[in-house]
Amino acid sequence: MAGADRAGSGAPGGPGGTGGLGGRPLLLGVRHHGPGSARAVRAALEAARPGAVLVEGPPEADALIPLAAHEDMRPPVALLAHAVDEPGRSAFWPVAEFSPEWVAVRWALEHGVPARFIDLPAAHTLAWRTADEKADEEATGQVDGQEAGDVPGAASPDVRGDPLAVLAEAAGHDDPERWWEDVIEHRGPGERERDVFAPFTALEEAMGALRETEEGGEGDTAHDRDLLREAHMRLQVRAARREFAQGVAVVCGAWHVPALRRRAAVAADRALLRGLPRTKVDMTWVPWTHRRLSRAGGYGAGVESPGWYGHLFAAVDRPVERWLTRVAGLLREEGRTVSPAHVIEAARLAGTLAAIRGRPLPGLSETTDAVRAVLCDGSDVPLALVHDRLVVGDVLGEVPAGAPAVPLQRDLTRTQRRLRLKPEAAERELELDLRKETDTGRSRLLHRLRLLGVGWGEPAASRSTGTFRETWRLRWEPELSVRVAEAGVWGTTVLSAATARAEADAVTARGLAEVTALAERCLLAGLPDALSPVMRILADRAALDTDVGHLAEALPALVRSLRYGDVRGTDTAALAEVAAGLAERVFVGLPAACAALDADAAEEMRRHVDAVHTAVGLLGDAPAPGHGDLRSRWRAVLRTLSARDAVPGIVRGRAVRLLLDDGELAPDEAARIMGLVLSPGTAPADAAAWIEGFAGGGSGGGMLLLHDERLLALIDAWLTGVPADVFTDVLPLLRRTFAAYEPGVRRSVGELVRRGPEARGSVTAAGSGIPGFAAGPDTARADAVLPVVRLLLGTDPAPDDDDLVGVGT
Repeated sequence: MAGADRAGSGAPGGPGGTGGLGGRPLLLGVRHHGPGSARAVRAALEAARPGAVLVEGPPEADALIPLAAHEDMRPPVALLAHAVDEPGRSAFWPVAEFSPEWVAVRWALEHGVPARFIDLPAAHTLAWRTADEKADEEATGQVDGQEAGDVPGAASPDVRGDPLAVLAEAAGHDDPERWWEDVIEHRGPGERERDVFAPFTALEEAMGALRETEEGGEGDTAHDRDLLREAHMRLQVRAARREFAQGVAVVCGAWHVPALRRRAAVAADRALLRGLPRTKVDMTWVPWTHRRLSRAGGYGAGVESPGWYGHLFAAVDRPVERWLTRVAGLLREEGRTVSPAHVIEAARLAGTLAAIRGRPLPGLSETTDAVRAVLCDGSDVPLALVHDRLVVGDVLGEVPAGAPAVPLQRDLTRTQRRLRLKPEAAERELELDLRKETDTGRSRLLHRLRLLGVGWGEPAASRSTGTFRETWRLRWEPELSVRVAEAGVWGTTVLSAATARAEADAVTARGLAEVTALAERCLLAGLPDALSPVMRILADRAALDTDVGHLAEALPALVRSLRYGDVRGTDTAALAEVAAGLAERVFVGLPAACAALDADAAEEMRRHVDAVHTAVGLLGDAPAPGHGDLRSRWRAVLRTLSARDAVPGIVRGRAVRLLLDDGELAPDEAARIMGLVLSPGTAPADAAAWIEGFAGGGSGGGMLLLHDERLLALIDAWLTGVPADVFTDVLPLLRRTFAAYEPGVRRSVGELVRRGPEARGSVTAAGSGIPGFAAGPDTARADAVLPVVRLLLGTDPAPDDDDLVGVGT
């Protein structure tokens, strides 16, 4: 790193004594997304006052540079380039507030100096991006528009992959992040004032030495692309020098500076670029997030701590103390006790750790250790919250409304504003009441975007069981901008694009269940124009499909869709007709389809029986004309299944249980059937499967056994009579059945079994002394809670203490 003292007078890229630039360009090699580099770039530009600023980036974005000065532009943002004929072929160039490139562009705009991008055009970059090359880039951690060697935290161990790691190792540091912080990020004000060009001179010299040791050569894809990029940058620098007499400043990755300094023939550079593949591209600014900056692969940038770096760049003084104050505020918001004394002690500890470790200032590792020890009481749980919320952060950038965008993106933005549904980087839960017009519009928008493959929101389990409630988990990721651009081929508005996509998906759907699920999604998204063709395709597919499993799998989604008609104001008459016809075909084919099944197929058929039973219960509320009473016909099918020996035990047991729950089978009759099934003439494995179907977990089987001692006695007597040589064969089935019960139910069943047949025989008798198991309701216990119930309902004044005696006992 020697030679820094020559920067002011003839060092490469240094300004002349008058404050202007000399004959050569001012080359400012930087670490992408480094706040220390950003501050150094700003100081160098203030000192040199160049006539133009050239920045590493795609030249097609030159027209977008003025938007960087717009009052509505807030980083982090990214330049997005995508192929016009294939929007999914795209590339991002992300920048943050602390990125040197962003600082250079902003400085140029503030001082009225032309700014230009000089990297290889995106038209060439995207033309190279075949599917195989993209997969290779994802695997190696490279990022479009920025090679891994320009990005901190890259995982590749070689010189090109991470030159900073090589420099750190040469300096005796095992952590390149800490080395960079000590050398660049933590340079004191005095050092910066003495020579603003010193760090750039030192970095150029170090990178020149590293490039001499690079082993990449012809045939190395990354090396070959670097040669092309650097050749293009040299041509652009030459042209700018001829145009601007005051000289030019170049802000680029430090790795490229030696190549730009090297003298090369113009003809040789042009020859390298001749014949490169091209494609037509569109470019725009899109919002970015700190969380995406922290990812090295895909579209990330590899910054491990963007929140920390943003704080270092923005803090005017005492960065450690200010950071610890923010941490304390976050922890206090989360209910932890943190006082000013904690902050003072943590700041002292961070400074002490830095001194012990030989660092000029406390870095992120020292402050993190201090936060863990003092503010988090040694626990990593709150520390993880600090890392997620502050060290990384959920900052989402903003771009002006006038930024170029595909028509679909513009319609989406207008709809978001109309519905007051702002994209946010942090994940949040959104509860919708579909009885309200605005919430209905939000629901339809989110469902339409899901149809288009734009996963802004994902449905979540709602706290309400009513169909008028929906819960969503929302998080806006930057790559969703690419998904919106891709979806633009389907239409210019969200409504038209979702309609066209649904119709196309219905034609290409491979199974009947896919079409029924699509019909449900059309109802949820409010796509009446798409529902009609989807229903026609559904009716045609259902008429041709003879697989009962497929029909049974398709029916539940179809019937669920009928529930949305009342809430969403959708006409579901055609849907009800198709659903009823589908149900009838299931009724006819199900008994034959349940014969001669192995264990796995029997379990799958049991799930189908459950699903059809639920669907028929919903469908029976609004039967389609001409299809009669579907519920009574389904019960007849269940009786048939329960009586056929060829039907697997798990299906027969479930059929008996469903009839019992619906009141179509008397408890005495259910006990009689169970007695026959569990008789010595039945194979133990078949009997165990029947028990699993009848009393399996998730169906309330445990509570049934608790309150019907005859059924429990039958199972107990059968189990104790299973021969020892087959007991181990039926044990897994029984364990699976009873393990699904809630812990309290299992404990109560075990208690009844422990008491033995004698005690259990009188368990339901009046006066047995066992709470909760009398023949009739215990009115005294029920009356005890009435005062509280009245209080909750507001029908009575507050009860006296005497009224509450016995409640909960």
